[in-house]
Amino acid sequence: MGPGPAISLRKVEETAPALVGLYKSAAVSLEKNGLNGQRAAVYLVLDHSGSMKDYYRDGSVQALADRVLGLCAHLDDDGTVPLVLFSTDIDAETDISLADHHGRIDAIVAGLGHMGRTSYHIAMDAVIDHYLDSGSTEPALVVFQTDGGPTSKPAAERYLCKAARLPLFWQFIGFGDPASRQFDFLRKLDELPVPAKRPVDNAGFFHGGKDPRKVGDAELYDRLVGEFPQWLRRARELGIVR
Repeated sequence: MGPGPAISLRKVEETAPALVGLYKSAAVSLEKNGLNGQRAAVYLVLDHSGSMKDYYRDGSVQALADRVLGLCAHLDDDGTVPLVLFSTDIDAETDISLADHHGRIDAIVAGLGHMGRTSYHIAMDAVIDHYLDSGSTEPALVVFQTDGGPTSKPAAERYLCKAARLPLFWQFIGFGDPASRQFDFLRKLDELPVPAKRPVDNAGFFHGGKDPRKVGDAELYDRLVGEFPQWLRRARELGIVR
C-alpha cells in the first residue's frame, strides 16, 4: 500500500480543476472504508443500449464518468480509466483521463452508430482481456453501469464466475426505475453459486434511480467502494489478490 493518494490534490488542481470537489469527496469515502493508500486499477463500463439515450443526452453518463475519475485519482497513479461502451457488441474501447475529461463522453458517443441490446458478457470479456493484457497484478475495481438486465443471464453468470479467480471486483450500478424487474438479476448476484463456481463474492449492486445525478457525491462514493474492502480481504486470503 502507498502512503497516500496515487495522485496529489495539487496535481488534480492543475490537470482537472473541475474535479477537485469529487476528489475530496472520494477521499472521505475511501478513509471511511479503510482504503487509504490502497492501489487499484479502475475501469468504467457503460451501457450504450437504445434505452440509455436520454442518460447520455442529459449528462448523467458524463457525471458518472467524472465521479469515477475523482475516485481513480486516489487509487491509480496514471489518472486514466479504461472505458468500455457496450450494447449488443462492444461499441467502443477507449479511456478517459483527468486531463481531458470535459465533454469526453459526448465526443466518444458522437462517433458511434446504432445503440443495440444489453450484452453484459461481451463487456465483461473485454475488461478481463484488457486486465490480463495489461500485466497488472493490482486489484481492479470495475464500475459497471447499466439500465437493464442482460440479454443472456447464463452468459453473464459464466463470465462473472470466470472472473472470480482474477483480482477483479465488479460494482454494478443501475440507472432507471428502482422497482423495475430488469434489475432482479443484479440483485441476485450475491446468491450465485459459491464456492463451487465462484470462490469469492466478486460483485456488488446498487441503484442510482431514475435521475442518477441526484445521488449525492458522498453517497455515490460510499456505494461504489462499500463492498470492495470485504472482497479485498477475502481475495487476499485466497491468494487471488497478492
